[in-house]
Amino acid sequence: MTHVVTQPCCADASCVLACPVNCIHPAPGEPGFGQTEMVYVDPAGCVDCGACVTACPVGAIVPHTSLSPGQRPFADLAVEYYEAFPHADRVPLAIVSPPRRLRERRPVRVAVVGAGPAGLYAADELLRHPSIGVDVIDAQPVPHGLARAGVAADHESTRRVTGLFEKIERQPGFGYRLSTRVDDGSGVLDDYDAVIWATGAGPERRLDIPGEHLPGVVGGTALARWWNRDPGQPDPAPGLAGARSAVIVGMGNVALDVARMLVLDPGGVVGTSVSEVVVLARRGPAHAAFTLPEVVGLVGLATDGLVEVAVEPGGAALDPSDPKQRLLAGLPASVPGARGRIVLRFEATPTRVSGERHVEAVELADGTRLAADLVVHAIGHEPSGIVHERGRTAPGRYVVGWAKRGASGGIGANKACAEETVASLLDDLEAGLLGVGAREYAAVP
Repeated sequence: MTHVVTQPCCADASCVLACPVNCIHPAPGEPGFGQTEMVYVDPAGCVDCGACVTACPVGAIVPHTSLSPGQRPFADLAVEYYEAFPHADRVPLAIVSPPRRLRERRPVRVAVVGAGPAGLYAADELLRHPSIGVDVIDAQPVPHGLARAGVAADHESTRRVTGLFEKIERQPGFGYRLSTRVDDGSGVLDDYDAVIWATGAGPERRLDIPGEHLPGVVGGTALARWWNRDPGQPDPAPGLAGARSAVIVGMGNVALDVARMLVLDPGGVVGTSVSEVVVLARRGPAHAAFTLPEVVGLVGLATDGLVEVAVEPGGAALDPSDPKQRLLAGLPASVPGARGRIVLRFEATPTRVSGERHVEAVELADGTRLAADLVVHAIGHEPSGIVHERGRTAPGRYVVGWAKRGASGGIGANKACAEETVASLLDDLEAGLLGVGAREYAAVP
């Protein structure tokens, strides 16, 4: 028996370090770790000890005998990975640097503005040094950002990463200042030697087509925050409960999350009766932004008989050499008794949202008119416009997470991102550049 990873990599590396036979890759120090969508257990090297299962902070590793039909592609993907990257010598391709020890030992206090994954990973990196204390500041009354408010309701295991955050919160030197806004002149940051901004990406991108301001048009992230009962997110689409058909513009993970939620609605949170969701992408399948684990999950719903998924690839056939397209090509033609239907329609450009007092349809460039009671735009976020070098905007001012790199990468990508930003902060600390007057940090970069 072997074990199988069934979720995107959280980049915590706990499973890699726990494995006694070094059979989980890519590992820290190897190309791709921290940026890859997945890590994989080598089925030829796994000794079935279960150490990785205990170590995984999100419960993503299971014995291959426990895989549901919808999860079985994860085992096939692991085999495919090790055929391409055998790791036969089990030697890392790069050496992991030893822990940094500061020459500067004076007490330092750092403010991290934003209590989501990026901010907490940054706090964790800072707290490796006993002379540094951290206050994590957030306008919301509860922490963990999109790890709590942006996770799809049927991805409950992903929320287990908050257990890792709770360990960070228990470290000496950690403090919270929740329900606290940081505004010019507020004085909140006056007593800190440095500030790391972890405030996320800019606002959601709009469609920039006529009719997008009609009632019934809503952003995917706003909808996700609402169904997770985020206290800072009001109802983004009044009348949502009456929707029967929906169109989603965008083909990333958020778009697929919303499509599943509208059809399945676990717990009756959304309260819709949507029977069909059409997901639109302007380009072809090769350019789809969704990740491999999301495709496996979607295919799994069809395999398990819950949702019928249809693919309209546009002008080109699905490419079997690409794992994501190969999985889509293998979808069952029909799913009798399915709760609803999701259509992935590629090479489809929306040109107008039509309706009088409420959205009624989406018009496409080819003349097609798709009826819709709800239109969701999930095409990313506006760039923050922050200029930085390895997370440094100026000595004493830093950015991390989506505020730094834009709305790209999942929860795990924030770990490597935080390591880079904190390294820049520590360089400035040892160069004597911190603590030169907190008032200049008060404005959001």
